[in-house]
Amino acid sequence: MIDLLRNKHRLLKRKYALLPAFAAFAALAAYQTTDSDRSWAIYKADAESTSYSPLTEINTTNVSQLQPAWTFAIKDMKDGARPGSSECNPIIVDGVMYATSAKHFVYAIDAGTGKQIWSFDPFNGAEGGGVSRGVTYWEDGNDKRILVTGGDVLFALNAQTGKPIRSFGKDGEVSMNVGLRDDPETISVIPTSPGIVYKDLLIMGAEVSELYGAQPGYIRAYDCRSGKLAWTFHTIPMPGEPGYETWPEDAYKYAGGVNDWAGMSLDLKRGIVFLALGSPSYDFYGADRKGNNLYGNSVVALDAATGKYIWHYQLVHHDLWDYDLPAPPNLVTVQRNGKNVDAVAQITKHGFVFVFSRETGEPLFPIEERKVPASNIPGEYASPTQPFPLKPKPFARQWMTEEDLTAYSAAGHDSIVRKFRAMRYEGLFTPPDLKGTLMLPGTRGGAEWGGAAYDPGSSVLFVKSNDSPEIQSMKKVDAEKEAKDQTVFDQGKNIYTTYCVACHGKDKNGDEPNYPSLIGLKNRMTREAALDKIKKGGGKMPAFASVVKGKEKGIVAYLFEKEQNSSLVTKMETGQTQAGADKYLNLTAYGHFRDPDGNPALRPPWGTLNAINLTTGDYEWQIPLGNNTRLQQKGAPETGQEGSAGPIVTAGGLIFISGTNDKKLRAFDKKTGKLLWQTLLPGVANATACTYQHQGRQYVALSVGGNKENPSGFIMAFKLP
Repeated sequence: MIDLLRNKHRLLKRKYALLPAFAAFAALAAYQTTDSDRSWAIYKADAESTSYSPLTEINTTNVSQLQPAWTFAIKDMKDGARPGSSECNPIIVDGVMYATSAKHFVYAIDAGTGKQIWSFDPFNGAEGGGVSRGVTYWEDGNDKRILVTGGDVLFALNAQTGKPIRSFGKDGEVSMNVGLRDDPETISVIPTSPGIVYKDLLIMGAEVSELYGAQPGYIRAYDCRSGKLAWTFHTIPMPGEPGYETWPEDAYKYAGGVNDWAGMSLDLKRGIVFLALGSPSYDFYGADRKGNNLYGNSVVALDAATGKYIWHYQLVHHDLWDYDLPAPPNLVTVQRNGKNVDAVAQITKHGFVFVFSRETGEPLFPIEERKVPASNIPGEYASPTQPFPLKPKPFARQWMTEEDLTAYSAAGHDSIVRKFRAMRYEGLFTPPDLKGTLMLPGTRGGAEWGGAAYDPGSSVLFVKSNDSPEIQSMKKVDAEKEAKDQTVFDQGKNIYTTYCVACHGKDKNGDEPNYPSLIGLKNRMTREAALDKIKKGGGKMPAFASVVKGKEKGIVAYLFEKEQNSSLVTKMETGQTQAGADKYLNLTAYGHFRDPDGNPALRPPWGTLNAINLTTGDYEWQIPLGNNTRLQQKGAPETGQEGSAGPIVTAGGLIFISGTNDKKLRAFDKKTGKLLWQTLLPGVANATACTYQHQGRQYVALSVGGNKENPSGFIMAFKLP
């Protein structure tokens, strides 16, 4: 039997392989004495999540001269490993850059030379990995700390040495599994985005499973010194709490999701933390969660000191489309009647920008509740209305017709036309249906976790958007029926066909770089490591712990091609739901709508960069971002490409953005959208850039994914000659 707790036990017994503390301290102290710049010391630049820099040395007149300053080649993955994809937005404090790798190691790097100061492995040599978008810095006098998660553990590291601070939590660790609903020994809650600091509190969200049996995504604050839990906000309300009436009576006992996985923002002056919450689970069927399901898909304002509720606004009622709020709210200031109004702007997957008063939550542009289609699936009750802001207009396409379908070949076009006509499609909020439904912009569409950048000088918000239609294919699941007369291998094959085939393909070939091939997996990973990855998720893959519970042997047998001597299944467990509730699954979740040759079914552009004036609600410009030269038609504009990384904007008049599969970092004129500079990177930079000043010079830096030569990836910095 596979020991499910083996990895966790190893973590509890870890010994840290670090550089000698004195040498690291001396090296870092030398750097800090020469530079005190903190213009990018927080994830996405600042507590307001603006991704804005006041630096001006690199500007529209000279950005064309930008050249490499240094490259830090990360070496924490084995040769021959699948190239990693880092989503880290590095921070820079007093001349030192702090970043995480695709492997989830933590690095301190000299911001001027790219020389490593120290590193930390949160998994102590175990497989590890998973999404990490960066770290959080906290200090009190000479006590300087890096707060970071590895798997389901929160660490406090000495920022000068990288050594764990043993007085924090239990011997330097705090389990993120403790303090939720269920037994911490049987769950795994993994934060992917950094927490945010208010005074001496670290406020954290987390990523949880998006399937049946998921944990609730409670928001928690920890003391930065001791690691003790200071407060908890129940995103799925308990009896007596506001919003409880929007769920079935006992939903808090079994419902999950409603988590802040993408990060949050903070109004330091008012002491308000703003959350961007995700969908309730299960994402595509909600018969066991009838009602609007607060605080799912809501912007929520809390007292940062206590976690007490201040206001909320729900942007999607009773979500059936996985329309998580995908990025931290941007704290902005807009003009109203000649006066400055502090506001919060939230971008969405379905292509809207909602703008609210920061103090009251009142919309600054009108929002209409419009009728939307009803569900046909037994037991489902879709919300009869959904909110539509009247301004700004959507930044992503929300409707398509047969005229929008591609024709790379006659046979390919005929195929996708037949699919299009066979599906139910009534626009943005078409409920999942047994005959199949079309989703646009899709679960990867609209805005993504890179978020928006806000220019305070012009009140313009810059948003990267994707148009990525997909098909929902719903099926009722009868676990006992499926288990009858199944071998363990067949059980695993059934799990794969149900949950995995949409991304990894019927032949397990995957869809690089987003979805890896699983062919030959036994030559690349141990069974324990593969099972751990399945349970916890990573990259675009959600956690499947509730799916494989009780079926671990089956999925391992199928993935590792162990069909011989496969015994019969004796029991099949299912994720927790409301007693007696049916279960339906979206068999093609997170897949693409494509023709038989793998080409996109929707005409380009597939990715755009948008400039939206938040004072007027009007667009300054919109351009395609990224280019697929193979699919670009002669004389046509660039195709645009999907991408999750966000833009940054500077007082020098520039926007920097990466994230597209053409492996380019680009700089645009923020006033016009004109391309001013671009460079080819050694891998896909699926991460938001940063910019900082070191010893009087401005740098632009970003995390870059791995390649065949160096699968661990890179951190690269650029500066003027």
